Amino acid sequence: MSRTSPGGHEASRFLRTTGQHASIEADSLIDGAYVLSIGGAEQSHVNVAEPAEIFYEYLRRIGHVVDLAAPEGVPITALHLGAGALTLARYIQATRPGSEQYAVELERELLDFVLQKLPMPGGTRLHTHIGDARDALAELPAELRFDVVILDIFSGPEAPEHIACTEFYAEAASRLRPDGVLIVNVGDEPGLTLVRSQVAAMRRALPDIAAFAESGMFAGRYPGNIILVGTPWPWPAAWTGELLARGPHPAAVLTGVDLDRISD
Repeated sequence: MSRTSPGGHEASRFLRTTGQHASIEADSLIDGAYVLSIGGAEQSHVNVAEPAEIFYEYLRRIGHVVDLAAPEGVPITALHLGAGALTLARYIQATRPGSEQYAVELERELLDFVLQKLPMPGGTRLHTHIGDARDALAELPAELRFDVVILDIFSGPEAPEHIACTEFYAEAASRLRPDGVLIVNVGDEPGLTLVRSQVAAMRRALPDIAAFAESGMFAGRYPGNIILVGTPWPWPAAWTGELLARGPHPAAVLTGVDLDRISD
């Protein structure tokens, strides 16, 4: 259900890469919040007034993983592959001021549109890069290493083959700091075909993998989002407890043999 007012003020921009229109409209239910839609479908939600408050559940789950990546409030270096409305970049700035962030977006018009209509908070250190996510890994300065790399471009069973593969995940993992984490949002259909293939691909590229989602998602009976988290070190059992406590609820975290049931 749309959260925007049919009669509310709306700004729009044509996206040449996809041939669709993007729009930003005020959320009729939350003061200071806005909804980004692409091709008429809601794509991102931003609470400009309270950027630490995230509306979409899957993005809240990613935010909770980021919370565990470093001690509370400590600035980090983050790479966002797929920028959207920069909801997570705003969250990191709000919870970890002084963080160094890099955002990669294929659609130049989309990134320009978002930054024009929904500017980042003062003091944000955000570097933008227009282009393909995999190409960007090679084009970013070779010495850059990240505390978190967040990939949020998969939606549905179709995914770019050059990104949804072990080689890409190995390249992304090589840009992590020794205690860094790779976070991948996988939007999938019933049956979880894409999720299964990505768990298998990530397992070949990183030492350990966890999957975090609404608990019913793992039955594979309806579409939704599963967050995959890859680490260059064994998954900490304490993180499972932390993520389950933080929610959103109900939640499940699968690791080790429990993850085998959704792996190819």
